[in-house]
Amino acid sequence: MLGEVPAGCRRRLVTHYGPQAQAWLDEVPDLLEQAAKRWKLTLDDYHDAGHASVITTAVTHDGRPLLLKAWPDPARYRHEVGALQLWSNGPTVAVIEAADDLAVAALELVGGRPGGGERPQREMQMVAVALQGLHTLGRRRGRPNRFPLLADHLQLEVLPRIRHRTRELDLGSWRPLVDVVLPALDGLRQDTDRLTVLHADLYRENVPFDGRGLPRLIDPLPMLGDAAFDWAFWTVYYDLGNGTDARLAAAARISRIPLPLLAPWCRALALDGLLFYLETRDPRALGMADVLASLTSSTSRSGS
Repeated sequence: MLGEVPAGCRRRLVTHYGPQAQAWLDEVPDLLEQAAKRWKLTLDDYHDAGHASVITTAVTHDGRPLLLKAWPDPARYRHEVGALQLWSNGPTVAVIEAADDLAVAALELVGGRPGGGERPQREMQMVAVALQGLHTLGRRRGRPNRFPLLADHLQLEVLPRIRHRTRELDLGSWRPLVDVVLPALDGLRQDTDRLTVLHADLYRENVPFDGRGLPRLIDPLPMLGDAAFDWAFWTVYYDLGNGTDARLAAAARISRIPLPLLAPWCRALALDGLLFYLETRDPRALGMADVLASLTSSTSRSGS
């Protein structure tokens, strides 16, 4: 029998979803136990990670390790599971079972352990190839209308919060850098030829490697939009402050999106991140400012 959700996990989900998540967190051990009974799984223990779901490890009757994942937000459950099913047999984690009534899914445990297997030396190149494959699958398998739109995300969330924070925050010595980047945001345009289902959350921890040394993308926040968004997110956030220029070059080469078209997306995401880190007093602000300055300087020299 599972005990209470770990305190750290509870705290992160309440921060993410608000106090209304408390009641769901009290119920989630029972939800996970219902799912395990339905699928004939033996629950192991909580995997205390993530900000938007509760995760436990589990084992099938024949000893196969899995993850059980429960979401407080049914829409987020539908979008994530729907995207993983759309990308099935691609470079993603496999959905083994899904219970819509519980908003719980059983997922493959990549590499046989939380966090996956060892990362190869050619990690960057392999992840870039996997991302290109993900986008190809998204285009080939249609453009399902059940996913949120990147256009709405940009116009209703990202751009308004950037403009609000640039007005309200004391940016100090970073004000000139922000003022240089800000006007270019109005020029962001999606290319309909690049529309696909996006992962949209390409942090390094969301790309574990399996037992064969292959990357498997997990935990998407899927949207329908321009592939340039994913490539820019990967460039900026995958390993903040490390290898940014190399990832940008790989992104342009493998995606075949010209650097002058890709660079504005990178700057927009870096600016959004910098302002968020400044507002929340996150120590990563300094690293993100360096990334934004580098992107602004290098892409200006290249003619973007």
